[in-house]
Parts: sequence; C-alpha cells; structure tokens
Amino acid sequence: MHGKLKQDVIEVLSNIFDPEIPVNIYELGLIYKIEVDSMDKVYIQMTLTSPHCPVAESLPNDVKNQTRQLEGVTDVCVDLTWEPPWGPDRMSEAAKLELGFI
Repeated sequence: MHGKLKQDVIEVLSNIFDPEIPVNIYELGLIYKIEVDSMDKVYIQMTLTSPHCPVAESLPNDVKNQTRQLEGVTDVCVDLTWEPPWGPDRMSEAAKLELGFI
C-alpha cells in the first residue's frame, strides 16, 4: 500500500508547477525525499530554485494541501530545506530537454 501511495504522491507532485518555469516540481528536482510511514503520513522534503523565490510561502502549502487530498493520506509534513542547494543538475532528463539544457 505504501508503494502505491508514494506513487500517487509523485503523480500529484508531477502536476504542480513553479509558475516561473514550465516544468513540474518533481521533474525539476525540487523534491528531495518522499516517505510514507506505517500510519500513511506523508513526509516530503523539498527545496525551491532560490531562497528568494516569489512562491517560497505558497508552493510548500500547495504541495501539502494537494497531497493531503489523496485518498488514504492521514497527514502531510512538508520540510523546506536549502541544503543541498538546488541546481540544474537535479533536473530529470525530460526537464532538461524541455528547458533546452540538452
């Protein structure tokens, strides 16, 4: 069950976009860790492209609120971190292609 729930979380995150970049936050590499515990609480560790990102307050809340709507999720904890700093090397191949990095 936890594996399916984690996949459902990834699907939700794949539909959330940084408004300044036309790539979802999962492919962009902003999600560092996703864990689902035995009580179906979801823990997400994420970052932003910059500490001065204009969506620094709203994007983590969007992640939390949209993940919380998944069936089976009992709670969501979103931890915003700046270590390690985000860089283009964290992007998926699809994101790099979309943004013209390759």
